[in-house]
Amino acid sequence: MINIVLDAGTTWSKIIEKSSSSLMVGFEKYLVKEENAFKYYVMPSSELKNINFKFDKATGHMSLSMLKDKNDYENEVIALIQGFKKHVKEDAIILDMGSRDSKWAKFKDGKFKDLDWNNSCSSSTGATIEMLLKFYNVKTSDLSVSDEKYVITCGIFGLEKIMDDIAKGGNPTEAVSKFIHGIAFNAWNFAKKPDKIYLSGGFCENKCFIDSLSKYCEVVPLGRFLLCEGLL
Repeated sequence: MINIVLDAGTTWSKIIEKSSSSLMVGFEKYLVKEENAFKYYVMPSSELKNINFKFDKATGHMSLSMLKDKNDYENEVIALIQGFKKHVKEDAIILDMGSRDSKWAKFKDGKFKDLDWNNSCSSSTGATIEMLLKFYNVKTSDLSVSDEKYVITCGIFGLEKIMDDIAKGGNPTEAVSKFIHGIAFNAWNFAKKPDKIYLSGGFCENKCFIDSLSKYCEVVPLGRFLLCEGLL
């Protein structure tokens, strides 16, 4: 019986627990919703070390040590595909954007057709945005989509353009918005320029990213728990 599953990301971990279970006692502050007899948690991955039980199934960075049985580890793309098919039956592309990588899978005639996984030039994308927001004291609610974008190859190299703009008197909020627009444009190109993208991951909660990506295609956010749902 599966009572609790884990998607252990580099910076944030997502957990789904059956409501009848009581394993997450002491971690209630990370509960974000309770739905259909399940509890959903988002917590800093650094907090995983304080959990004193093992998970039934897991995927993601550094999750093997958190499992009851290492054979119950699932590849991230497989978990993404399984979670996506629970929500969407049409031929479509699912794009998962994380803090250190991005990956997509495509379906045709109801069957899996193609995928790609980028953990190099997309590296630290989400994490970089979080650091920028903290450093410049900018809230995601302050950001609005920019008509301009930085031509960037990854989150780290994008920092140089942001700092150059701000050093010349540019507004930090506008600079971060340009950066996010550049990431959205890259994501659309990475997914081979589809007309429609289903989106998974933390970027589902970043309106500036969604609005920027919507300049190029229709965007349907599916939230942060898709990989966890693929484990249930």
